[in-house]
Amino acid sequence: MKKFEKVSANINNPKWNNILKREQDLYRRENDIRSEFERDYTRIIHSTAYRRLKHKTQVFFSPNNDHICTRIEHVTHVESISYTIANYLGLNTELTKAISVAHDLGHSPFGHEGERILSSISQKALHTTFWHEKNGLNIVDNIETLENSEKFKENLNLTYGVRDGIISHCGEIDENGLKPRDEFIDLNKYEHPNQYAPYTWEACVVKVADKISYIGRDIEDAITVGILDEHLEELKDLLKDSKNAKINNTIIINYLVNDLCENSSIEKGLCFSEEAFELMNKIKRFNYLNIYTSERIKPSVRYFNLVINEIYETLKKCYDGKNTINKLEELSKRAEKLSKGFIGYVYTYYDYGNREELRLKNKIIYDLNSEIDYYRCIISYISGMTDNFAREIYEEIIGF
Repeated sequence: MKKFEKVSANINNPKWNNILKREQDLYRRENDIRSEFERDYTRIIHSTAYRRLKHKTQVFFSPNNDHICTRIEHVTHVESISYTIANYLGLNTELTKAISVAHDLGHSPFGHEGERILSSISQKALHTTFWHEKNGLNIVDNIETLENSEKFKENLNLTYGVRDGIISHCGEIDENGLKPRDEFIDLNKYEHPNQYAPYTWEACVVKVADKISYIGRDIEDAITVGILDEHLEELKDLLKDSKNAKINNTIIINYLVNDLCENSSIEKGLCFSEEAFELMNKIKRFNYLNIYTSERIKPSVRYFNLVINEIYETLKKCYDGKNTINKLEELSKRAEKLSKGFIGYVYTYYDYGNREELRLKNKIIYDLNSEIDYYRCIISYISGMTDNFAREIYEEIIGF
C-alpha cells in the first residue's frame, strides 16, 4: 500500500536534516556503501550493551528452558514486527531496524523489577527517577564506546532519529492514533516516559511494535512455565478462541499487525480498529493481573532487591572524595571482581590524567569530587550489568 511513503524519513522530508544530525561527524571510508541509519545499526549491534541483552530478563528470571524469551529476543521481535509494518506503509525500514535493536539498551538487570529498584535508589540518592528509556539515551550518548579508525575509543554518536526513537519508545499506549511531534527538541529535556510523541513516523511504528511484540509472547512464556494453568479458560474466552484451540502468539501478532496496517492513515495516525485496540488492552490487563504480579514472581522480586541494593550499598560506602579510588582498591580484598570492574568503569568516564595513554576520546561525565556524581556512576554501572553478572557480584560480596 505504501500510504505513508510521502512522510517517510527520506531526503524529501522537511525534517530530514534534523533526523540525520549527529553530535559530530563520523569518520568516512571511501568505499562505505551504508546509509546513515545502517551505520547506526552496525554501531549498535557491535556495542557491549547490545551483547548483554542476551543475559537480561524480559519477564521470567533465570529460566531453565532455553525457549523462554530474553531481552535480546524481544528486541529482535520488535525489529521484525516494525519492519513488516514500516515496509507495508512505505516508511524507512533502515531507521526502524536501528531504533528497534537499540530501544531497550537502557534496561537494567532483572527487567522492569530491576528498573523499579534502581529508580527507588535514584530517587533517594539523586532526587530523580531512573527509567530505561532515558537510561538508554544516556548509554548511547555517553557510556558505550567503539574503537575509531585511529584505535581510540569514542562514543557511538548516533543520529537524532535513532536517539529520539530510543527515548520515545515507551510502549504504554493509552490513546489510539499515534502521530509524530513536529518540534525538534533537546532530547535531554525529557523528564518522564511518554512526555513527548516520537519525532518520526518510524519511531512511532517501533513504539507500537514494542507493545505488539510482548503481550502475546509473555503469555506464551507464562504458559510454558505453568503460571497460567488456572487461567487458560479465561484467556481463551478473552481471545474468543474455541475451547480446544491452541493459544498462539503468531495469531495475535498477525491480527494486530494487519489491523494496524489496514486502519492507519496519515490523517488518523497509527491506529487499530476499536475491536483490536480493546482486545490489546484486555490482554495487557490480563497479563498484569495474572503474570507480572503473579505470586510466582514475588520471590524473585525480593531477591532482586537484595542483589541490587547490596551492590549499591557496598560501592556507596567506598566514597571518600579524592581518596575514593584507594577505598575501592581496598574493597578488592573481599570483592575483587566488583572492585576491579567498577574502578575500570570509573576510569573510563572520569578525567584522571592518562586518558591519552589508554586511548580514550569519549566524554568525561563524572567528577569524583562530587558525591552525587559518584552515586550516578554506581547506578549507571549497575544498570549495565547482566542478570548473571549481578548475581555473581552479590555472591562475591556475601561470601567469605
